[in-house]
Amino acid sequence: MELCPLLIMPLLPSRISVFASQKLLFSSHLKLKKKNMASSTSLTTFCSLDSAKDPKEEQTPIELKYPAYPTVMDINQIRDILPHRFPFLLVDRVIEHNPGVSAVAIKNVTINDNFFPGHFPERPIMPGVLMVEAMAQVGGLVMLQPEVGGSRENFFFAGIDKVRFRKPVIAGDTLVMRMTLTKLQKRFGIAKMEGKAYVGGEVVCEGEFLMATGSA
Repeated sequence: MELCPLLIMPLLPSRISVFASQKLLFSSHLKLKKKNMASSTSLTTFCSLDSAKDPKEEQTPIELKYPAYPTVMDINQIRDILPHRFPFLLVDRVIEHNPGVSAVAIKNVTINDNFFPGHFPERPIMPGVLMVEAMAQVGGLVMLQPEVGGSRENFFFAGIDKVRFRKPVIAGDTLVMRMTLTKLQKRFGIAKMEGKAYVGGEVVCEGEFLMATGSA
């Protein structure tokens, strides 16, 4: 039995099939190259966006970058509550106030403060006792309110405990003071408060305060 010549013919690739294979291979290579280029471009774009800075932020002058503290009580409202006057009124502005609960106030420390010529002539540092006094005055703004029955005629700074001075406060600093009522005994006329003072977000002074109400 003779085999058909077509069946025993060597399977040599035709010119058409070789051309088609080359075309398919070139097409696949081109697609892969485009894909890699797209991937590389995306990565480069991502990196450039990630490290880019906002041009508006760079152009903003420094005096416009930092908003001022809010004003809840100005100096006139403070004077209506506290009996202190120059040179012993050590609170300039109240920036947060919860009557009978807590208050946050600021004291702008300037070289014109009357205690600097003597403390110290060559190194102006705010005396620690005046930091404590300023914090006690903020405590007065908390307590001299109808909510706790306080009155400027019979309210006194009675004592301090666990006071610590962490860092010096110098001319040019803004002293930010928070006073919080921790215990109130109306029957005995006693109030305990916790106070902290900050400069630039760092604690410079802290302690516990005792306030009293009664006859002078």
